[in-house]
Amino acid sequence: MATLREIKRKIGAVKKTKQITRAMFMVAAAKLRSVQGKMENFRPYAGKFAEILGTLSKRMNAEVHPLLTPKEKVAKVTLIHLTSDRGLCGSFNMNAIHRAERWLKEQKAKGVQVDLVLIGKKGRDYFRKRGHTVQASHINAYGGINISFSDQIAKEAIDRYLKGETDAVYLLYAHFINMGKQEPTLVRLIPMEPVRQEETTEGIEYLVEPSAAELLVELLPKNISVQIMNALLEHETSEYAARMAAMDNATQNCSELIQNLTLVYNKARQATITAELMDIIGGAEALR
Repeated sequence: MATLREIKRKIGAVKKTKQITRAMFMVAAAKLRSVQGKMENFRPYAGKFAEILGTLSKRMNAEVHPLLTPKEKVAKVTLIHLTSDRGLCGSFNMNAIHRAERWLKEQKAKGVQVDLVLIGKKGRDYFRKRGHTVQASHINAYGGINISFSDQIAKEAIDRYLKGETDAVYLLYAHFINMGKQEPTLVRLIPMEPVRQEETTEGIEYLVEPSAAELLVELLPKNISVQIMNALLEHETSEYAARMAAMDNATQNCSELIQNLTLVYNKARQATITAELMDIIGGAEALR
C-alpha cells in the first residue's frame, strides 16, 4: 500500500495538472470567441458567393470555363486536407485523418492516384510516416489566417488542374456545427460541383452585368479561394471548440481523481492511527 507521503505527492501533482488544464480551457475559450466571430461573419459571404456562381453556371454551357468541365477520365486527384498544428484536442485530428483514410481507400479501389496538400502539422506527420504522396505541406498557418494564404493554395490547385497534373481537387475540413459537434466534411472544389436545388432561392434569377460568362471567368478562381478561406476559419473554430471540450473533460477527471486520492489518503491515515493506538494499548497491557 502507498505511504501517506506518496499519496499526498500524487494529490499535489494532480492539483497542478488541474490548474494547467483549466488555464488551457480558458485560453482556448478566449481564442474561440475571436475566431468564431470571423467565421460567422465570413460564412454567409462564402455561402452566397457559391450560390450565385452555382446559379449562373446552371444557365451556362459547362465549356465556358475549364473549372466547370469535369474530365472524361479521372486518374489522378488532389486532396487538400486540414488538421491542427497542436494536439490536446481530443479525437479532433484523428476524426479528420480517419475520414481521409477511408476516402483514400475508396479512390485506390477505383484505381485513382491521390496527391495530398496538407495544412497542419498533425496531418503532415501522419501521412508522411505512412508513405502517402505529399504534394505540399503548410504548418503554422493558423492564428493569422488571411485571404492571401487561401489565394496561394487556390492558385496552386488551379494551375495543376489547368496543366493536366490533376483531374479534380477535393477539400476535407472540420465543419463547425456547434460547440459539441465538429463534422469532417469533404467537398469538391475543382471542377465546381453543380448547385443543388435546395441550396438556391426558388424563383430568383440574377441579373448580371457584364455577361454571366464574363463573370464566371473572372469569379470562379476567386470562389475557390473564398471556399478555402471559409474552410480554414471553420476548421480553426472547430479546433478550439474541441480543445475546450477536451480540457474541460480533463479538468473534471482531475477533480474526480483528487477526490478518490483524498479518500485513499484518509483511509491510510486512519489505518496508521489505528495501528499506533493498538501498539500503545498492547504496550500498556504488557506492562500490567
